[in-house]
Amino acid sequence: MSMPNPGFQWSRTAPVDQAVFDEGLRRHMLRVYNYMALGLVLTGVVAFVVGTTPALYVPIFSTPLKWVVMLAPLAFVLFFSFRIQSMSGSTAQTMFWAFCGVMGLSMASIFLVFTGTSIARTFFIAAAMFGATSLYGYTTKRDLSQFGSFLIMGLIGVVIASLVNIFLGSTMLQFIVSVVGILVFVGLTAWDTQSIKEQYADNFDAESQQKLAVFGAFSLYLNFVNIFQLLLNFTGERE
Repeated sequence: MSMPNPGFQWSRTAPVDQAVFDEGLRRHMLRVYNYMALGLVLTGVVAFVVGTTPALYVPIFSTPLKWVVMLAPLAFVLFFSFRIQSMSGSTAQTMFWAFCGVMGLSMASIFLVFTGTSIARTFFIAAAMFGATSLYGYTTKRDLSQFGSFLIMGLIGVVIASLVNIFLGSTMLQFIVSVVGILVFVGLTAWDTQSIKEQYADNFDAESQQKLAVFGAFSLYLNFVNIFQLLLNFTGERE
């Protein structure tokens, strides 16, 4: 679940050579995508190990502990979003890795429900969708901020409907949530990418640069994971 950007603020104190600025921006975006990619690797490894090891998944998913595991990522999202400003760069990075590990634990159940082949296929479809929309958000000259309020409202609706459906188990509601959710997170991917790009400033200190990169990776990571999970409802083949 993606969250609104915490709102880093800055003001430029002196004109900057465009070539220098562009190179700094390129390094910053590469750092964001590297953090995100490593987070996905960590999530995938944890999910695969837990989901294919009965000694690990049985005590979790056959007991009430599964509710803790399922809701823990949401608690991380809320904590991270509200506390990022007060964290140090190293603490923010540590929290990001911890969150990716917890998300992997939460996602381990997909290996109990879907075939490995369909999981891999869905991952590559999600990667293609994410890559295309993130590239659009990075390169477009159109101001996407005008869509932000609609995307956030859609996100809130998807989150609430998903939580309600945990208890209802409605197939129709799940279908609607999946369709709307994919559209929302695809839009958020483009919007977040443009926001990350626009918030970069080469006169940030190193600490702020790191936190901005970590939170940017956090936002994009959430978008990718949600696109993947929602797509799995359509393309996943059950065991």
